[in-house]
Amino acid sequence: MIETSSNLHCKWTTIRFCARPPTVTEKMPLPQHVAIIMDGNGRWAEQHGLPRVEGHRRGADSVRTITRAARRAGLKKLTLYAFSTQNWGRPAQEVQALMELLRNYLLSERSEILDNNIRLTTVGNTSRLPQFVLEPLNELSTVSADNQGMELCLALSYGSREEMLGAIQELARRVADGDLEANQISEKHMDELLSATEPELLIRTSGEQRLSNFLLWQAAYSELYFTDIMWPDFGEQEFQAALSAFAVRDRRFGLIDTV
Repeated sequence: MIETSSNLHCKWTTIRFCARPPTVTEKMPLPQHVAIIMDGNGRWAEQHGLPRVEGHRRGADSVRTITRAARRAGLKKLTLYAFSTQNWGRPAQEVQALMELLRNYLLSERSEILDNNIRLTTVGNTSRLPQFVLEPLNELSTVSADNQGMELCLALSYGSREEMLGAIQELARRVADGDLEANQISEKHMDELLSATEPELLIRTSGEQRLSNFLLWQAAYSELYFTDIMWPDFGEQEFQAALSAFAVRDRRFGLIDTV
């Protein structure tokens, strides 16, 4: 739900007691990069009396829907938390089903991605993925590398703590080798060593309100948007509501609005 007030300012207009939130078809500020924690697939399946894998399968349909919506809205980047480092600890049967769904997605969406000028990228330790997933993933990443329409980034075998730990270890090696002084280490060094980039808006579905080891460094000043809607039910209307909520946020980055 979008908070309204008698004096909410955005870049181009003033909203006063809106009867409805603006849609992305109206002139309003949009984030360049949106990240989504796609949560609730398993619970959605359980609520519908279905196997958990069916929830993940329906979730893949939402990935297609939201990728299209993001492209139409003019976003530059969409990052989807598809499989975490911790997800490897799930039952082997569920992990195998998730890997098969990922492979099916890469094969079935190949034309969609290429025809819409989308560049596919990844963050995370993808070397842990099975070969039957790595082959279509690497192939699609390669053939789409020059596309400029939008970047679709899949966080696969990704954990933010693990990512930051790797960056810290690299900085420690540089200090030990004499290439860098400890007191010279800055935020810029971390930004350069982390693969994931900062989203202006981070969405989480299913009612949970935590980051779950996702973009802990990069989301320091991201706008957070939580919705009770399960990921398989998260469609373009819900996505537009999140973008509309972002449009009326006052992003000060710890500063004071002097206007």
